[in-house]
Amino acid sequence: MDEAATPRLPPLRQVIAAHGLTARKSLGQHFLFDLNLTGRIARVAGDLGQGTTIEVGPGPGGLTRALLDAGARQVIAIERDDRAIAIQQEIAAAYPGRLSVLAADAMAVDLASLGDAPRRIVSNLPYNISTVLLIGWLRRAEAFESLTLMFQKEVVDRLAAVPRSGDYGRLSVITQWRCEVRPQFNVAREAFTPPPKVLSTVVRLIPRPQPLAPARMETLERVTAAAFGQRRKMLRSSLKSLGDADALLAAAGIDPSQRAEEVSVEGFCALARAVDGI
Repeated sequence: MDEAATPRLPPLRQVIAAHGLTARKSLGQHFLFDLNLTGRIARVAGDLGQGTTIEVGPGPGGLTRALLDAGARQVIAIERDDRAIAIQQEIAAAYPGRLSVLAADAMAVDLASLGDAPRRIVSNLPYNISTVLLIGWLRRAEAFESLTLMFQKEVVDRLAAVPRSGDYGRLSVITQWRCEVRPQFNVAREAFTPPPKVLSTVVRLIPRPQPLAPARMETLERVTAAAFGQRRKMLRSSLKSLGDADALLAAAGIDPSQRAEEVSVEGFCALARAVDGI
């Protein structure tokens, strides 16, 4: 959208003062006021001109404005905080027909059913539920064109981690099984109000046309939970809760003396198939 066509809305700090929108720790809220930064997030999200862009926890609407200014055809904002919903409704009035506000808890919403395809998620996620939300979306990864998300940096490090590294774990395996992981840029603590205790990172997840290897997600979650739950132990010990660990590892072609962090994503998928008897 060109600058002349961009609606003139009050500065974000003025908006939050008018609505009494102080960040609530119980909701994991950290607000972004830098419109240059929110604009950068919108740009790395790719072409927003088709389908539906879904934002979770928009708060004062800095990213919402950036998505609309970047040409998003349709934005659906999911917000549970009544104070922020009122702000979103003001933004919707400034961009007629392009922003819908859904007053709901994102944990209870099937994002894959919202709007028209192609669907993409672009969000500065509430940190206290970010990984739980992500795991839920990965179960329906094929429904999304992309997921451009902000997490604590340590979470993105885990998403992108490779075997034999300290950050490699359950989240690495399940995310890389369904998506390509593309870290984008870090965001300093000082960019937020209130500042979080840690550095943040924007990451872009691109769902694969097919999972990296055949497996059932429920079984892959069980296998990785057992393996990484005792990551210091050899797999022949950590996987005993799944049955005959030596037989399962032999069927998957994995050395039973290995530890969880040494096994590739494809290896865990083979192990999940062994557990399912496939």
